[in-house]
Amino acid sequence: MISFKDVSLIYPNAERTILEELNFEVFEGELVLVIGHTGAGKSSLIKLINGLVPHHTGGILSGEITVAGRSTRQLKPGQLSDVIGIVGQNPINGFVTDIVEEEIAFGLETMGIAPEVMRKRVEEVLDLLSLAPLRNREIASLSGGEQQRVAIGAALVLNPKVLLLDEPTSALDPIAAEEVLSILHRLVHDLGLTVILAEHRLERVIQFADRIMRIGDRGDVSIGTPGEILAHSPIAPPIVNLSKALKLPEVSLSVREIRRRTESIRNVLQDIPLPQPAADNNGEVLLSLRKVSVAYGDKYALTNISFDIRRGEVVALMGRNGAGKSSLLKSAVGQSPIISGEVLITGRDPKNMDGKALIKHVGYVPQEPGDLLYGESVIDECLLADKDNGVAIGTTLAIYENLMEIPNINAHPRDLSEGQRLGLALSVILSANPDLIILDEPTRGLDYVAKSKLVKILQNLVIDSAQNRSVVIATHDVELVAEVAAKVIFLAEGEIVANGPTRDVLTASPAFAPQVTKVLAPAQWLTVAEVVNALGESAI
Repeated sequence: MISFKDVSLIYPNAERTILEELNFEVFEGELVLVIGHTGAGKSSLIKLINGLVPHHTGGILSGEITVAGRSTRQLKPGQLSDVIGIVGQNPINGFVTDIVEEEIAFGLETMGIAPEVMRKRVEEVLDLLSLAPLRNREIASLSGGEQQRVAIGAALVLNPKVLLLDEPTSALDPIAAEEVLSILHRLVHDLGLTVILAEHRLERVIQFADRIMRIGDRGDVSIGTPGEILAHSPIAPPIVNLSKALKLPEVSLSVREIRRRTESIRNVLQDIPLPQPAADNNGEVLLSLRKVSVAYGDKYALTNISFDIRRGEVVALMGRNGAGKSSLLKSAVGQSPIISGEVLITGRDPKNMDGKALIKHVGYVPQEPGDLLYGESVIDECLLADKDNGVAIGTTLAIYENLMEIPNINAHPRDLSEGQRLGLALSVILSANPDLIILDEPTRGLDYVAKSKLVKILQNLVIDSAQNRSVVIATHDVELVAEVAAKVIFLAEGEIVANGPTRDVLTASPAFAPQVTKVLAPAQWLTVAEVVNALGESAI
């Protein structure tokens, strides 16, 4: 179905070759997972398959790529649209209409599909992706995860033979992600759809993959079964790292597999006390919400929300897509339409604070981090941030280079991958060193290495007595929450349904439990590091 022969790619003014002498074939009805560090070239590989690279992006391409017997060198993306569907990292950039149903129907209209056929296909896709309740909603009013499902629906409605997905679950909650991946799995097995999927959250997708393609930092590529690749890959989900830490004979790719192999270890862990949470924090209140309600038109996003964030805390906001997490974060910086209640930052209303005063107290990274960037290159952006934040030259760049495995410092911010752009926006905010840091989906587009570095940065901000900051994170990444958060506030339909210690909240929900918790249940262990520390080197 897809063939690469001696394919190499380099972009103008690039610091390295993106792909080097790549040869492989993907067969009909196969699901191939593409992994690699942030910025390694996963998105470029996806765009090569439908011709976006180099027709729209430029670059020097050698070798031959064919899809269903058609050459992508000779045909432009529009001429391949009947064979290939694609969903990019940031789906909102690809929408052409305002309403959900119109967006899904748009592709069919451009292809001249008969109205009766069009109506049937649209209804099938709306039902398939649970979008029927949203059919008349404006796309701009949807959450990031809901927009992701609309983009997938707009691609599937054309009945492509090949579906290309760039981080399709990055903005989805665990339940929605499982639904989408199960749909893709069914389409692969029932209809012979060929799926190429680039993803960082491997814990969600490895059980669905037939093969994994790992892109190295120098353009080298290795291809094999999930077990073969993950056994030696530095990029691996918690379940694989747990297999390695416990020195099991082979890596496990599912909770069922590893539970069968760890019964004796689970019995040992049952008798070991869990790590004790820190004492209650009685520090200064940095953020306070009192009976806050937010509405967009006649639709309530938040209803009577009340809680405090104290100095030295890391708090995670969780909940399904559309639960109100982003609206809650925006209310803390005066961007949400609050209709009742009160929001205070260190005792002051953020709407009454000028820009400099607000930035001193709060650093906010939205779901679209590019909104914070205006420099002509990464280096330029970092220098501007140093100047704006009043810090020593090189401070922002040092944070960025520490966070990113492949910094790509001479690139324009708009040419960065989604993860690199997020890392740059994070660096700009972190260099300002505000009292309270608010992050909306901070690991979207980040690989496990970058995520672990982010965890250490956030922990240092909170633990270091010289800084003693607070962090609020809205995320669907349960593994991040297990690593870094002390407390979880769980939202549903704009209301708080749980507010308590991370261990209690996560282990009470099968859908939002980390992989380690599922493996070692009923004991409430959260991370691989906890298990290794509990067992000790001699017990493993």
